[in-house]
Amino acid sequence: MSSSTAAHGSAPIAEAAPLSLCAREPHVPADRLVAEMVPPPRFDSVRFDTYVPDPDQPSQTEAVRVLSAFAAGLGGAEAAGGGKRRWFGLAKKPAAPAAPRGVYLDGGYGVGKTHLLASLWHATPAPRELKAFGTFVELTNLVGALGFQQTVRTLSGHRLLCIDEFELDDPGDTVLVSSLLRRLVEAGVALAATSNTLPGKLGEGRFAAVDFLREIQGLSAHFRPLRIDGEDYRHRGLPEAPSPYSDAEVTKAAYATEGASLDRFPLLLDHLAKVHPSRYGALTDEVRAVCLTDVRAVPDQSTALRLVVLADRLYDREVPVLASGLPFDRLFSEEMLNGGYRKKYFRAISRLTALARDAKGLISQ
Repeated sequence: MSSSTAAHGSAPIAEAAPLSLCAREPHVPADRLVAEMVPPPRFDSVRFDTYVPDPDQPSQTEAVRVLSAFAAGLGGAEAAGGGKRRWFGLAKKPAAPAAPRGVYLDGGYGVGKTHLLASLWHATPAPRELKAFGTFVELTNLVGALGFQQTVRTLSGHRLLCIDEFELDDPGDTVLVSSLLRRLVEAGVALAATSNTLPGKLGEGRFAAVDFLREIQGLSAHFRPLRIDGEDYRHRGLPEAPSPYSDAEVTKAAYATEGASLDRFPLLLDHLAKVHPSRYGALTDEVRAVCLTDVRAVPDQSTALRLVVLADRLYDREVPVLASGLPFDRLFSEEMLNGGYRKKYFRAISRLTALARDAKGLISQ
């Protein structure tokens, strides 16, 4: 497709048929998978000094102070000049017991944990290639794509690994990541994490540090819990999704928007099964809007979990989603929304709903 845009009008005019996500089968090299483990675009510009603590919550100010010091403490070896291996070698000196090599941000929804985690990544004085930031799902997908041993080798040279939304709803994945983190700590990698709520504690609005430290099996000594108090902004129910458009409206918008994709929703769900979730980001490369027709209820849990990952990648990249068919708040069955993965489904609905609102401007007035 040509990269030129229309010179007139409120919306760019496509010069060819829309893209199709179903026609894409991205092959992503391992180095790209790791290189893309950075804060998502919406957190590109956040820093500690852009975090505005609530004056009634002193723990928020304290969190900025502690994390700033933690970041500064990770940069001492760089000046020693010997590269990452020599830096890690410094840890072999006999000395007093080291401070925890990790920090866990413990707080409710809406207190800015991801903002602070991304700020820590930005503030750590190390080259980008020695810092990694990703969600728990992205980390498990990386292990799935590279294999456990290769992931250990790849990340062991890093100075910092930030894990957002550490998910504890899958015991197998929790054990896998706990084993990975143990190996990374042994290699000298500093850790920082936030977590979501355990399935049985969704109504509590937050996931307590004691539960997190117990679940990561033997790694608790490496983490310093950092409590961040604040008002719980979690939505108590499903967000109300915008009314879907007609197939004709969605198709017209796709043809009128340069860089838009157009796919039938059932076919896209089938296609996601053929693409490793670690490549869903690459699936949306250069896509400026996703247009979907014939949106239906997701048929099974495996399909639903793949859709959750795609929703996360679209949300990270701020790609608007225009759809016809079923509203996004009816994608998942009551059984799914009441099951062990309900936190993921609520997040997907919330994010797709936000992207659907962003897509309103694609419809010609």
